[in-house]
Amino acid sequence: MEAPVNPTTAAAHKPRRQRHSRRTLKRVASAALLVLAAATLSYGSAGATTGPPAAATAAVPAATTAGQGYLPGAKHVFVINLENKGYDETWGPASAAPYLSQTLRGQGVLLNQYFGTAHNSQPNYVAQISGQGPNPQMQADCQTYSPFAGTGTASPGQAVGDGCVFPATVPTVAGQLKDAGKTWKGYMEDMGTPCRHPALGAVDDTQKAKVGDQYAARHNPFVYFAGITGSPDCAKNDVDLGALKTDLASTATTPNLSMITPNLCHDGHDSPCVDGQPGGLKSADEWLKQWVPAITSSPAFKQDGVLVITFDESDGPQSDASACCGEGPGPNSPQPGITGPGGGRVGALVLSPFTKGGTWSTTPYNHYSLLASIEDTFGLPYLGYAGTPGLNRFGLDVYNAGV
Repeated sequence: MEAPVNPTTAAAHKPRRQRHSRRTLKRVASAALLVLAAATLSYGSAGATTGPPAAATAAVPAATTAGQGYLPGAKHVFVINLENKGYDETWGPASAAPYLSQTLRGQGVLLNQYFGTAHNSQPNYVAQISGQGPNPQMQADCQTYSPFAGTGTASPGQAVGDGCVFPATVPTVAGQLKDAGKTWKGYMEDMGTPCRHPALGAVDDTQKAKVGDQYAARHNPFVYFAGITGSPDCAKNDVDLGALKTDLASTATTPNLSMITPNLCHDGHDSPCVDGQPGGLKSADEWLKQWVPAITSSPAFKQDGVLVITFDESDGPQSDASACCGEGPGPNSPQPGITGPGGGRVGALVLSPFTKGGTWSTTPYNHYSLLASIEDTFGLPYLGYAGTPGLNRFGLDVYNAGV
């Protein structure tokens, strides 16, 4: 069920501008340039088939060029994922992250109906790069780095089975970008060695932070796809966060897609942290003060960049397992959120030369919407649940600088 708009957030804005934006969107929609209606179809397991997991490679065609007339021409997308905070805690008046909720909020558009897609953490990251829904081991945060045992496929593009590391036949946006001649990188704080993950079948020893090593493999979605870990691209492109500032120095060295994950302290997951830092939103806010200006001052961002800052899920399945956009039972999990259909309402902030500061959108979005929006940006087919009919994708409510 869609969560209500936070009245304290909505009250801070000018109703006249919102009404004008809505009228503009309606006119654009009537011209068939943008569909912003909330999705009403379920992500159910209808259409399940048996057969080899290779069938999961099927993807829904991208929108036609005419249907993408609202896209601003972004060529560099950055995504920062923080951890385990519900919407009101982050974006409400008592937020412990004033830099994010006030300073950055004034520079971008707040998506106040943005939802996680699952509990616990790991399947939310996987959703953002593949459109795959959760299974029981993923919902348990992949305590063991187990191979995915598949039994078939289900529409849309779902690998049916259980386990953590998907076979090479399950596609990702990383592979799509490579095939399209574009670039991607994952920047993981404290990872050190590129493409670091447990041995297949081993217990994941990154589940708890250590002093000097607060990397969590479960927050690095690229290492859960054999098509990536079995390729030289993993060591080349799935790297420590320290490489980001060097890559940002020029447009030529900045990837088209950058997925950025702080460590277990700086993403807000731990509180207090193993090294004595406070953790939670306070430490996340301090981390953002360092890294967001590095991104927004870079040549690539200034030229045609989009930065999305969001959270993987709400505080947990006992606090909020709500969903949007028609998300429902999947072929591997009757309740993606363990106690409900989704990962809860978390919100997302979009900063870009193509957005207007201090604005907001009430259009429902989730992590599958984010993947679909990234694929729209680069003209790629939709993977997995990103291809759900009626799923909202970023439009003029987000890219609103000229509206």
